[in-house]
Order: sequence, then structure tokens, then C-alpha cells
Amino acid sequence: MKRAALYMRVSTVDQHPETQLLDLRQLAAQRGYAIMREYTDTLSGTKSKRPGLDQMMADARRGRFDVVVVWAFDRLARSTRHFLEILDELNHLNIEFVSFRENIDTGGPLGRAMIIIVGAIAELERNLIIERVRAGMRRARLEGQQIGRRPLELDEAAIARDRAQGQSLRQVARNHQISTATVRKVLNRVHPPCVERVKTGPSGTRMNTGPETAA
Repeated sequence: MKRAALYMRVSTVDQHPETQLLDLRQLAAQRGYAIMREYTDTLSGTKSKRPGLDQMMADARRGRFDVVVVWAFDRLARSTRHFLEILDELNHLNIEFVSFRENIDTGGPLGRAMIIIVGAIAELERNLIIERVRAGMRRARLEGQQIGRRPLELDEAAIARDRAQGQSLRQVARNHQISTATVRKVLNRVHPPCVERVKTGPSGTRMNTGPETAA
């Protein structure tokens, strides 16, 4: 027996969810669903904060039911995009979706075809958003605007001087409000590490010719 969640929404306090509730309970009984919980919101469909819907999606992520039953598409989401996002998430959670008015059931062939279409539209929407973001970043760069965090402005001479005076890497990092890794990078730029030049003598012995600054 499949575990079902019923979701209802009415736009004003003058409307009553009982009308939707009776239809959904009857539908659940006909299909042999076990109703785990009923979720209700009393507000406009355009409102972004919907406690009932938010709680239902949280329970869906916890695997507390197998199918979501709603009275109509427009009762579930505040916009087409929002509806596609919800359906896409339910599909990824392996939760079926049933709408009473539209007679859509994602557990059937027509419903599964609809999910494929919804998934493709949702992916297209995500790609369009990504492309718009990238286009905005390209335009900002062309206009000379800074993208992301500004580079650190470091007093490399002061960092090298503090280290030369005997301060530890942690002390230098704390004084200049940077990480110890950044301190090491600065010191390597100011005082590159030295390597030893080794030559082989006539008899094959190794000869140390002294330190050489790394390029």
C-alpha cells in the first residue's frame, strides 16, 4: 500500500479546504492509498512562504510518503517555474504525483511521459539561468567591473621583515590578518628557496658548488 500526502491550498480565509479535502480523500480511498498526513495552506498562490508546502517537501526529503495528491496544478505552486521545480524534485525523490482535476498520475505511462517533458523543461530553465549569469559576468568584465573577491593588498616587505625579525608564521599571519599559507607564498616570492648546484668531478665524485637561487 502506497503512503500518500494530501496537499490543499485556499486563497482566503473565506474559502474552505474541505471541498478539496473530500475529493482527495475519496481519490486516495479509490486507489488504496494510506493517508500519512494532510497539508493545508490558506494564502495566495503567489506568496513565497507557504508553511504547509514547505513542511510537505521537508517530509518528502525524509521519505515519509510515496505519492503526493493535490486537487489541481495551480493549488500546488505559485508559478509555472515553481511547479516544474517541485515536480522535478519529487521525481528525483521517487515520489509520484497525482492531480485530481487534471487527472494526471506520474505512476502511469502518460504521467511518466509528462515527467520526462517536465525534466527537460526544468533542465532548459537551469541552463538558461546559467547562460544569463555568464553573459552578465562577461558584460561586467568588459565594463571593467570587479568579478568576485578583490585581490588581497599585501605589504610583502613588511611580512618579510617581520619573519626575518624572528616572528613565527602564525604571528606574521595574525598581525597581517592573512593565512599562514599566504605568508609562505609571500616569503617564497620575496626570498625564493635556494637549491644546491652539484657537479660531478673527473673521478665521478659529487662536488657541491654552493647555493643557487631558484629561477
